[in-house]
Amino acid sequence: ELQFVESGGGSVQAGGSLRLSCVISGFTNDDHAIGWFRQAPGKEREGVSCIQTSDGRIGYAHSVKGRFTISSDNAKNTVNLQMDSLKPEDTAVYYCAAGFFCSDTNARAWDYEYWGQGTQVTVSS
Repeated sequence: ELQFVESGGGSVQAGGSLRLSCVISGFTNDDHAIGWFRQAPGKEREGVSCIQTSDGRIGYAHSVKGRFTISSDNAKNTVNLQMDSLKPEDTAVYYCAAGFFCSDTNARAWDYEYWGQGTQVTVSS
C-alpha cells in the first residue's frame, strides 16, 4: 500500500505561483508513473501532468503547458508541480497519483491506481 503526503496548496492571486509537492512511500519497484490531476466543483477530474520515473517522460495538459513544470527527485520519492502564471480557471483540488504509465500527451486517470488525498488550490482574479 502506498502512502501519500501532498503539500503546497493554497490561495493566490491570478498571475501568481504555487508549488505542489507529493511524497510517496511504499514503492516496490523503480519504474512508475506519477501524475497530477485536478477536479473543480461541478466538473470532471482532469489530468494535469505526469512523469515516468524510469526515463523521465513527461506529459502536460494543453491548458497548462508552458505554465506548469513537473519534476521528480527519485531519491526522495518526491514529485513537484511548479505552477506559474496561475489563472482563476486553475482553481481546483489537485491530486497526486501513482501508476504504471505516463503518456507524453497528458496524465490519463485509467493509468493510475493509487491516489493521494488532494490539496486545494484557489486562484482569485
